[in-house]
Amino acid sequence: MTTVDNLNFAGKKALVRVDFNVPIDSKTSMITDDARIRATIPTLKKILNDGGACILMSHLGRPLKKLKEDGTVDIEKNTLKKTITTISELLGVSVKFAPDCIGTEALQMAAELKPGEVLLLENLRFYKEEEKGDEAFAGKLSKLGDIYVNDAFGTAHRAHASTSVIAKFFPEAKCFGYVMAKEIANADKVIKHAERPFTAITGGAKVSDKLLILENLIDKVDNLIIGGGMAYTFLKAQGYEVGSSLCEADRLDLCLALLKKATDRGVKMFLPEDSIVADAFSNDANSKECDNKHIDKGWMGLDIGPKAAAEFAAVIKNSKTILWNGPMGVFEMPKFENGTKTTAMAVAEATKNGAFSLIGGGDSAAAVAKFGFENNVSYVSTGGGALLEYFEGKTLPGIAAMLS
Repeated sequence: MTTVDNLNFAGKKALVRVDFNVPIDSKTSMITDDARIRATIPTLKKILNDGGACILMSHLGRPLKKLKEDGTVDIEKNTLKKTITTISELLGVSVKFAPDCIGTEALQMAAELKPGEVLLLENLRFYKEEEKGDEAFAGKLSKLGDIYVNDAFGTAHRAHASTSVIAKFFPEAKCFGYVMAKEIANADKVIKHAERPFTAITGGAKVSDKLLILENLIDKVDNLIIGGGMAYTFLKAQGYEVGSSLCEADRLDLCLALLKKATDRGVKMFLPEDSIVADAFSNDANSKECDNKHIDKGWMGLDIGPKAAAEFAAVIKNSKTILWNGPMGVFEMPKFENGTKTTAMAVAEATKNGAFSLIGGGDSAAAVAKFGFENNVSYVSTGGGALLEYFEGKTLPGIAAMLS
């Protein structure tokens, strides 16, 4: 695997695909979580310290999905210009901005860039060609730099122009940035070199969202913990009454098949024994503890209960490798955060005692950050969807293109 450490960027212009698809407050235009920008700073500093220049390209949101009334792209809402201040502050360099990602002005600004300087291109997804993986569009982007650096793990599962197609224009001058290299190394450590016992914690709303990863993990783990909304489909499949809890009726047979597969493989599958249930999906709803064998009609499980939280924590603390993807409940609401918080605390304690813990992006990353444990786990992934597909055993286009 070729990384930025293998190349000298002196006098070169590095065209860097970053993932600056960060959450921005619609009222203040301020970034509410700069983790993805912060993660790629070491890669950019390596290039600049070598005596190179950086041309940054990224997407932000899905602007072509929400056009203005006149059918045009809402540039003001989706402009990457809003990230300039944060990038400049974190990098310690005044970042220039190109109002387009291709075209005469972008080419001129890139050509005039001096060593030590940084240029950010406008949102790639203002062009439909980006998501279509258009080769001509990738070719136009490729003319902006001498070396292509892919440091956008969060989009590695997309065969887009800037993430995979562009690599063919740099047959001898392409490499991974530190984020990509770390993501692959940490994922491989869990999936290929796990120390036992290996425990996977899965949560979130639906079984259907995690079907392939559950299938794949059963072949690899010792313990599989299932929480969140998806647990109620498993409970319903076993004949329990789940009230108004989230349940995919068309997935009951699948859940039974997964339970049988786990038993056949000698994998211990843990489902929550109890729940915190509510009479409405609201932090202000009436709530109570409830045994999961029978949840009354009109009540829904919004968090795992204290018995489940304690059992799950005990399993986690006895583990040597931990993969966590998906919360145990609606942790965004204080009344239903305890299960996820207890899980985060257990993962942090296991890590302190020598376990390797990988937090799988998305809601799990948000949870460890909310409860202050992001520095107490081994690695927090920057790409939820990409990591999921990697664990499902799929080939990620953004990685494959760099290795060919």
